[in-house]
Amino acid sequence: MKLPDLEAWAIFARIAATGSFAGAAAELGLSTATVSKAIKRLELRTGERLLHRSARRLSLTETGRLLAVRAALMLEEGEAVEAQAQATSAAPRGRVRLAAPMSFGLRHVAPALPAFMQAYPEISIDLQLDDRVVDIVAGGIDVALRIAELEDSSLVARRLCPVRGLLLAAPAYVASRAMPRRPSDLRDHPCLTYSYLASGRSWRFLDAAGQEASVVARGPLSATNGDALCFALEAGLGIGLLPDFLVWESVAAGRLVPVMPEWRPVATAIHLVTPAGGPRPPRVAVLLDFLAGRFGANAAPWSIG
Repeated sequence: MKLPDLEAWAIFARIAATGSFAGAAAELGLSTATVSKAIKRLELRTGERLLHRSARRLSLTETGRLLAVRAALMLEEGEAVEAQAQATSAAPRGRVRLAAPMSFGLRHVAPALPAFMQAYPEISIDLQLDDRVVDIVAGGIDVALRIAELEDSSLVARRLCPVRGLLLAAPAYVASRAMPRRPSDLRDHPCLTYSYLASGRSWRFLDAAGQEASVVARGPLSATNGDALCFALEAGLGIGLLPDFLVWESVAAGRLVPVMPEWRPVATAIHLVTPAGGPRPPRVAVLLDFLAGRFGANAAPWSIG
């Protein structure tokens, strides 16, 4: 019986995750020629084309998309075997792929990482910042920070701290307009919206009695990143709904003020998410504990009022 070409499948999994031969080669410390030869071996063995290749673009074939998920699981299991073999090591070592939303990652995760890396000098971090929800299994992600109320899935989630949404505007905007008293009044105001909000353009609120109301927010600017909305908000272009970790300093400085305080936006939370199954490598376990310590319920520095 011929053994499977495990190295080539691992290379294919990294190509599928990075979207390029060069990206996979850089991550794996291989030449692009070695990566290309591995794919040729797989396509010869399977009798199927796995990738569409052109001078400017690389994409998975239908067969490639199906096999990429299995290849990612194969690579994850291989890494877990090595991690278990190293579990008795005195110091955790190796690379951890960490995914986080862009604004939260830049403002809070990136500033925290130097302390972690000084404490664990044999661990390297591959920090991937993207506001889109990534498939952590197919992408080979070890740990993902997600800001949402998570649906049931096969992933393992650890809740850290709540995230409050704040409805805000610049003082100059508040002084120039009659402010909304209830969610339906927001239809008369320009609203600045975050494109990746889980509920789409629907903003949900609760009053003091727990009554829920929602409104479809519309306005002159939507963005895939919350920081982009902060500039427009502070310039007085309208009303925005943004998370406390993003705007707490602007509120404290008076550059933004609360709107419609009798109604509070429905809260969410920060979670640490990891793939299910298999032993957790020590390098991943210590990073999880570090992030939980930094962003746990009693540690978040941005809590307002």
